[in-house]
Amino acid sequence: MKSKSAAAPFGVWMILFTIVPLAMVAWFAFTDDQGAFTLDNLRQIGDYTDTFLHSIALGALSTAICLLLGYPLAYSIARRTQRVQQTMIMLIMLPMWMNFLLRTYAWMSILENRGFINQFLGLFGLHANLINTDGAVVLGMVYNYIPYMILPLYSVLTKIDQNVIEAAQDLGANDRKVFLKVVLPMSMPGVISGVTMVFVPAVSTFIISKMLGGGGNLLIGDLIDMQFLGSAYNPNLGSAISLVLMVIILICMGIMNQFDDGENVGGGVMI
Repeated sequence: MKSKSAAAPFGVWMILFTIVPLAMVAWFAFTDDQGAFTLDNLRQIGDYTDTFLHSIALGALSTAICLLLGYPLAYSIARRTQRVQQTMIMLIMLPMWMNFLLRTYAWMSILENRGFINQFLGLFGLHANLINTDGAVVLGMVYNYIPYMILPLYSVLTKIDQNVIEAAQDLGANDRKVFLKVVLPMSMPGVISGVTMVFVPAVSTFIISKMLGGGGNLLIGDLIDMQFLGSAYNPNLGSAISLVLMVIILICMGIMNQFDDGENVGGGVMI
């Protein structure tokens, strides 16, 4: 009885802030402005297939870059002394203490036509069109979300017993084999967690694409925002798009979970 009563606040929280909102989204997705059942909202999503594909592509690219940059950094931090680890993790988290919009505004100042980079290039008679491009959007995603990749990777890598690595080296494994056969398999839970934590907000972002993409690089998040707050107010279509996006994210998460069978959480080694 005590366990049930202790879980009651969590149950209430789940009902109010998870089940009810999802039920409302589903209700609006399958009804029209008169409240009648319809599938037209889902049919209209086909008109935005290119936007969905574009968003998934940029989200996947940003996630891949975060992984390629974050894994070596997390591995390097995990091999340092405890004091150095704490300092480096604090430096990684430090930008997150600043408002998300301010961080993105800072990149606008850096990338715009008269920004810091073009001012420097101007000294050599050069100019680069950096703002309002897909590259700027990806850069904003990587900058804002890479801590969410580094932290779970660091959390897993720092728990890998050094004795396991030394045992592999004693058995004749070189650095490459130690990484591929020992470190990488044991760190897969962190990889999966980091990929999920980066891909989900990246594929659904709208502030970054709006500020660094100039509105010309429409993503799924921008499309949903337009249906609820823009001039093309249509909460039913917006709910349908949100529902489809949620299904896509769940499918991607399910695919990622196939790479983690749970055996590596406790420190398994790939033979």
